[in-house]
Amino acid sequence: MKPPVLALRQVRLADGPRMLFDGVDLALEPRCRACLVGRNGAGKTTLLRILAGEVQADDGERTLVPGLRIAWVPQEPVISGPTVLDHLVAAGAAPHEAEAALQTFGLDPAKPSEGLSGGEVRRAALAAAFARDADVLLLDEPTNHLDIPAIATLEAEIAASRAAVLLVSHDRAFLERVSDRCFWLEGRRVRRLDRGFAHFEAWAEGIAAAEAEDARRLQKRIEQAEHWMQRGVTARRARNEGRRRALLDLRAARADLLREARGQMSLEAAASEGSGQRVIEVRRISKAWAGRTVIRDFSTRIQRGDRVAVVGPNGAGKTTLVRMLVGQQAPDSGTVKLGTGLEVAYLDQTRAELKPEMTLREVLAPLGGDQILVRGKPWHVTAYAKSFLFTDAQLRQPVRSLSGGERNRLLLARVLAAPSNLLVLDEPTNDLDMDTLDLLEEALEDYAGTLLLVSHDRDFIDRLATSTIALNGRGDIVETPGGWKDFEGQNPGFLLPPARPPAPARKAAAPPPSPTRPGKLSYRDQRRLEAAEALAASLPAEIQALELRLSDSGLYRRDPKAFERLTAELDTARARLEAAETEWLELEELKANLASGG
Repeated sequence: MKPPVLALRQVRLADGPRMLFDGVDLALEPRCRACLVGRNGAGKTTLLRILAGEVQADDGERTLVPGLRIAWVPQEPVISGPTVLDHLVAAGAAPHEAEAALQTFGLDPAKPSEGLSGGEVRRAALAAAFARDADVLLLDEPTNHLDIPAIATLEAEIAASRAAVLLVSHDRAFLERVSDRCFWLEGRRVRRLDRGFAHFEAWAEGIAAAEAEDARRLQKRIEQAEHWMQRGVTARRARNEGRRRALLDLRAARADLLREARGQMSLEAAASEGSGQRVIEVRRISKAWAGRTVIRDFSTRIQRGDRVAVVGPNGAGKTTLVRMLVGQQAPDSGTVKLGTGLEVAYLDQTRAELKPEMTLREVLAPLGGDQILVRGKPWHVTAYAKSFLFTDAQLRQPVRSLSGGERNRLLLARVLAAPSNLLVLDEPTNDLDMDTLDLLEEALEDYAGTLLLVSHDRDFIDRLATSTIALNGRGDIVETPGGWKDFEGQNPGFLLPPARPPAPARKAAAPPPSPTRPGKLSYRDQRRLEAAEALAASLPAEIQALELRLSDSGLYRRDPKAFERLTAELDTARARLEAAETEWLELEELKANLASGG
C-alpha cells in the first residue's frame, strides 16, 4: 500500500465537557475512495474540518505531504463573486478548467452568484473542487440538493479524479457506487474497513454483536465480583484490596460502555381514520410557467395505501406536481379529484416553518403548555423530544443552533405527530444519518395511510415506493410500478437532457476558428474516458461479489426480498459494465483518430 498523503494520528478533541475524539487514526492514500460513516452528532464534519486544516485538535498529529492541495466542500457552501466562474477562479482554478467544470455540472459560467438555488450552490461548489485539480477531495454531504442526473455526474467525476477522496453522505446508493474503503466514527474512535460501503452494514453488525457479547461478559464478571465482596471483603480487606480495586475498574468500564451507548430514537407516523379507497384521481393535467411546459397531459389514480415516489431533475416540477395532487395548486388544464376524509400532513422541502429564532419547544408545542397530542394521545413535550434524541436543555435553544440533520429531525417530529391519512414528504432524507433513515423507513412502512414521497435518494425510493412518477422537465411524465431501479430499467435515458443541436454554420467571410491541438481529446471527453476506464476496472469485482452472494442456494428461501434485490443489482452492474466498456472503446477510437489526424 502506498504511503498516505494526509493522515491523523491519535487525535483528541473535546467539545466542551464532552470528549468528541479520543485517539482517532485515519489515513488517506493517493486515489483512495473512502467514506466516513457515523450517526448525527458523532463529529464527522468536525473530523473533515481537522483534515482540511480548519480546526485544530487538542492533541495528536496531522501530517501531510509537502505541497498537498486540499479541496474542501462543506455541507453549506458559500458562493461569492459576480458570477460562478469568478468564484471558481478566485478559489484557485484556472479559467479554462473552471469553465469546463461548471459545464460538466450543468452550470452556465456567466450565471450570477446571487440567487442560486440549493442545487446550483452545491454544483458550483463541487465544480470549484474538481476544477482545482486537488490531491485530496473532502466532500461533506455532496449529494444534498442534487437531483439524480447531477449525482450520476458526480459519481463519474469521482471515478475519473486523480485525487484521494473522503466522503460523508447518507446516500447509500451513491456510497456503494463510489467507495472502496469505509471509516466508521463510533465511540470517539475510527474503525477502518478496506472494502466499499456495500460491505459496511454486515461488518458493522458483526462488530456490534461482538461488543454486545463483551458487555454481557463484563456484566457477568461484575456480578461475580460483587458476590465475592458481599461474602468476604470485610474480613479480608487488606489482603484483597486488589480485588476490590478490580471491581471498581469493572464498574468504570461498564459505565463507559453505557455512556457510549447511543440513545434510542422512536419514529412512528400518526395515522388518522382511513380515507376512502380512492385518494387522488388525476385526469389529463398540464402546467406551464415562464412559457415552459413542465407537466403535459398527465393522468393517474392513487389508491389508499399506495406509496408513490416522485423523481426528476431539479426544476422539473416535482413539488408543483405534488402541490397539485393534494389540491394546494390548480393545474392549467385537466382535473384533480381528492377522495373523502383526507387529512394531509406535509413536510415542505424549504423547511419554511422553522424560524431561526424559534425554540425547539415552540416548534413542537406552538400553542404553549407542556403537553402535545401525538397519535391522539397526550405526551409531555420533553418526553416526545427525547424520543427524537433531543435533550431537555435543547428545548430551550433556538433553531439556528441546530445542525442540518437535527433541523430535519425536528420537522419530522412535528409532522409525524399530526394525525393524517395522506403523508407528503418533500426531500425528507436531507442531512439525516443512516440510522435515522432506517427508523424513518420502518415508520413509513408501518404507516397505515397513503404516502407521496419526493426524493433523490435512490435506495430510499427502492425500499419504499410501490410506484414511481418521473418528470424530465420538458413536460414528459411516466409512471412505473416499483421503485427507482424499476423505473430506470424500463425508461433508460428518460431523465437525460436532450442532445444539444449542432452549432450553426459560420459565414464564409468569418475568419476560420483556431485549430484545436491535434491528438488530444477535449477536457470533457478525457474525463469521460477516465471515468469509463475506472468503471470497467472496478465493476467486475462488484459483479463477482454479487454473484458469490447469489450462489448461496438457501438465500431465496431465507430472504426472497434480498435475493430479488441482489439479482436486480447484478443486472444493473452488468449493464453498467457493458455501457462503460462500449463508451471506453468509442472514446479510445476517437482518441486514435485525433492522433492520426483523421
